[in-house]
Amino acid sequence: MTQFEAEVSQRIADAARNEELHAATAQFLRASIASKYSYNFSWLGRPIIQYPQDMVAMQELIWAVKPDLIIETGIAHGGSLVLSASMLALLDMCDAIEAGTMLDPARSARKVLAVDIDIRSQNKAAIEAHPMASRIQMIQGSSIDEAVVAQVRAVTRNYKRVLVCLDSNHTHAHVLAELQAYAPLVTSGSYCVVFDTIVEDLPKALSFDRPWGPGDNPKTAVSEYLKVDPEFEIDQTIPDKLQVTVAPGGFLKRR
Repeated sequence: MTQFEAEVSQRIADAARNEELHAATAQFLRASIASKYSYNFSWLGRPIIQYPQDMVAMQELIWAVKPDLIIETGIAHGGSLVLSASMLALLDMCDAIEAGTMLDPARSARKVLAVDIDIRSQNKAAIEAHPMASRIQMIQGSSIDEAVVAQVRAVTRNYKRVLVCLDSNHTHAHVLAELQAYAPLVTSGSYCVVFDTIVEDLPKALSFDRPWGPGDNPKTAVSEYLKVDPEFEIDQTIPDKLQVTVAPGGFLKRR
């Protein structure tokens, strides 16, 4: 570890104990969620509906893990898929540079596999027209439907390093079923990222009349899942570093 890396590690540890910082970020999260702040951003032209801090976290995770397959549940406008695909393209470019060869995107096996119960036609068309489209495969259907899960598992057999992001229906039952279906597909040293665990820490009013809220959300599902799967542990250093994140306790690393 370099001196700079050691200093970063110490700052993150200090931030984890900084009550003033925690209070400020909690206040910002509540105010920004109420104003739908996360809807204001895009990645390479596609709306992403994520906090900038979580975008940076995903960039760091993808660079560290170097997956050849990223599975995502929840598509919306496709910004997250494009972010993941663009990072996989950068990994390919860096591999080619290090090997001293020409980059041939047509030969790359790295891709994003995305599932959504309702892929809106205009969003599907925009994603398919994007320069990153060749790296994205979309499946329409419930992410917990047995037939859909079977399709995903079949694709996964062809890949060595798999990273999973869960960001669809945020009820406890749905997320728990997603964890049971997709977490086992994550490879050792990689992550299952469960978004919107923040719901547990917010007033019910900030769920905007959706079927999830405190006591019934991704964080409660994570808590239940971890009781029966010792392969995963929460990587607390990521939310400690970010402070502002919709996934506190949601960065699950496979041993």
